[in-house]
Amino acid sequence: MNQSQRTLQEFRTTLAPSEVLARAKSFFSRRNSLYAAFLEQEDATHLTFRGQGGEEIALAAIERDGATLVTGSSYIFDMQVARFFTTLPEVEETALLSASPSAKQVTA
Repeated sequence: MNQSQRTLQEFRTTLAPSEVLARAKSFFSRRNSLYAAFLEQEDATHLTFRGQGGEEIALAAIERDGATLVTGSSYIFDMQVARFFTTLPEVEETALLSASPSAKQVTA
């Protein structure tokens, strides 16, 4: 995986955006190692955290195509972002296909 793929990551979950952000606040603030990060900014769709050396983690969650799209960006904390994503319930591809408008079209 090259650096640009690690610095911006995406994940689709069945959780609501507000629940994803609440879980992120808990996940990143409870770390007791040098990878701890502390909430810096917050609004209805995104959070930013500050970690060791001023490193930033940015997370956003929005509803899209019947699921919640979560994006995470960080240069040093890419493994922690990926680990956070593993704590979220994943959307199955079949659920996404059945929710898309094109999948609902039936020809006679």
